[in-house]
This record gives sequence, C-alpha cells and structure tokens, in this order.
Amino acid sequence: MSINPTPAILQYPRIRKSPFFYASRRHGVGMYSVYNHTYHARHYGDPVAEYWHLLNGVTLWDVGVERQVEITGPDAFDFTNMLVPRDLNKCRVGQCKYVFITSEDGGIINDPVLLRLGENHFWLSLADSDVLLWAKGLAYSMGMNVQIREPDVGPVQVQGPKSRDVMIDLFGESIQDIPYYYAVDRELDGMEVIVSRTGYTAELGYEIYLHNASRDGVRLWEKIWEAGRPYDMQVIGPCHIRRIEAGILSWGCDITYDTNPFEVGYGFEATWMVDLNQEADFIGKSALTRIYNEGISRRLVGVKIGGPEVGSFNDGSMIDTFPVRDPNGLHIGDVTSACYSPRVESNIGYAMVPISYRETGTPLVVETQHGPQDAVVAEKPFLDPNKQIPKQLERQEEAAVSK
Repeated sequence: MSINPTPAILQYPRIRKSPFFYASRRHGVGMYSVYNHTYHARHYGDPVAEYWHLLNGVTLWDVGVERQVEITGPDAFDFTNMLVPRDLNKCRVGQCKYVFITSEDGGIINDPVLLRLGENHFWLSLADSDVLLWAKGLAYSMGMNVQIREPDVGPVQVQGPKSRDVMIDLFGESIQDIPYYYAVDRELDGMEVIVSRTGYTAELGYEIYLHNASRDGVRLWEKIWEAGRPYDMQVIGPCHIRRIEAGILSWGCDITYDTNPFEVGYGFEATWMVDLNQEADFIGKSALTRIYNEGISRRLVGVKIGGPEVGSFNDGSMIDTFPVRDPNGLHIGDVTSACYSPRVESNIGYAMVPISYRETGTPLVVETQHGPQDAVVAEKPFLDPNKQIPKQLERQEEAAVSK
C-alpha cells in the first residue's frame, strides 16, 4: 500500500469558518488545519518565504479561529480573576495580558490573550482548546452573577516592521500611541473594531478585533488589503519559525492539560504569571502551591538539533513529536515543536525532558524524520529574549523624549 503524503482536508458545512474565510482563501491557501473547530489557513505555499516577508515587510493573517469568550456582569472581575493565576488587580482597563487558564490540578486548559475592556468586561482570545463550556459550567456551579458568551467578533493580525505604516493609513497617526499589550476602540468605515498591540510573532504588529464580524468580515479584510498594497503586503499563515525562535508556546504541542506552568518555564522565574501570593483563590492555586514547594520532575527546554533541515513545523514535515534520548540511548522525552531557523542557522525547538537534563549545553540525541541526530540543550528564546523588537515604538518614543 502507498501513503498519500499530502491528503486533502475536506471542506464542508460541519466545520466552522472564520468571518474572513471567503476573503482569505482568495489568496491561494496552500494548507488548512482545524483550530477551535474552525478551518485555519496554515500557509499559502511557502512558509519560509512567508517568514522572510514577516521579518522585512508586512503581513495579513486570518486569525478568526481565535474565538472570544466574553465575560460580563457584576461578578465578572471576581470570576475571571478566579480563572487565571495572574492577579488581574494589576490589569488596567484597556490592557491585555497573556494568561493561563488552569485546572484544579494545575494543568493548562488554555493560554489566551486576555483583554480587559471594562471594569467587569473581559475577552479571552483563545488558543486551540475549549473554554466556553468550562467557564459556563463553573459560573453555574458557583452561582456567580456573570454572563458568558461567544460574541460575533473576529480578529485579524497585521504583523511585520511595515505594519505601523499600514495602520497609520487606516486609523491615523494616533494609532502609534497604543502601548505594547494595550487595546483601544476605533471605527473604520462604519465598522466597530478594537485594535491591540499584540500578535503571535514577537515582531512589531497589531490585531484588529471586528465587531459584527459575520456581517463585515470580508469588507474589513478588503479594506486592510487595499491599505497594505503600497507596502507589498502579503497574506500568510501563522509563522511557526518565528514563534519558535521567540519562545512562543503552542497549546496542544508545547503545553496541554497535562503540563503545568512551572514545567513550561512560567512560575518559578515568571512569578507574575503564577502569582501564588495574591488574595484570590484561583482554580489550581492549591495544586500549584504544592508543585512550587515540591519542585518539578521535568522541564520544557530549548534544543538545537543537528542534521538535515526538519522543515517549518506547519508544512507537514513534523507529523509527530520527535523522541529525545540521552547519549546512552535512553528515551527521556520528546521534542514538541521544531523547525529550521534560517537566522539561527540550525534546527531549533522545544523538548520536554527530565529536570536533570535542563542545563544549557547538555548533549542529547533527537530522532527527527531523518533519523537520530546530535542535539544540545539551548537557551530560549533563541532570538530577542527581551522582546525589544515588538516594543520598538516605545524605544523610539523614549529616544525622542531624551533628545
């Protein structure tokens, strides 16, 4: 029997479609996957070319798969603060936060970007796992006075060094005033949107969240596309080469229900992400306190992997995790995400390994699709560890003030 290495994905009514589905497919989608029960364009033919265009130009992404869970009502703050290990007393109205939603055993249910739109008004911009029914069930069982729904909202991302120029042409010079990880309300040709300085790239970029997305999705897409034409905008899928370089995790690969924040590098050093000293008794607090005190037995580390290039992660080259062995051949873990980075000039990725193998420079053997390859534990993020690139507008403002 022969294996079809590139089977098609069926397009039919049962799988949901982004508000931008019919607009984004016009650009020649090369591969779809399903994310949050919704078709997701993964790339448009050449993920490496998309990577370089993201780094040097401006790109447009259909990320309508980032479903929003909206939480409102008199108890919305207390309820949302109970869902996440971050202390939301430190989150201002108009601010965004990267958060984990944790289960009672400390596992990671989702890692959304949280937008605080009002004192008691929140959106959770979801990664690829179900949260709506989890939140509804918790609110019902606890008798909290909140309304939880999925609003008719769809986001797109405008990412890359020329994204600022496109956004200025769309919204005016004041759009530059949005700080990193903040959001503002805007109107564009009668369409209500929220614009945030966020994205899945660690590059300069924005997300535009469209209200009434089922009605206006195609119109917004075309408006952004026309504004991007003078800057050679290209439509791309999620750039996994860039997110792996940047240390950005992917739910379902690097983090799951079975991993906790301490294992994936958030908690011991990043105490802001898991605030065990806050007053709120968030879900998973007891379990995470115990894990903090007892320590962990495994850790997600960066790895550099020798041998032939392993692909771009979203091109179908890595159809399963890569086994990790110690130099004696003992299977000790798995590489959860990997790609070839043209700038690092190496295969790079993340591996979950026993804590005794976490030190930088530890030799490993990784079984890629090309067979066993020598590897080594490496620092992550692999590039720009202090996120100076996406914060560049703030640096320019500081420089102007200093003059």
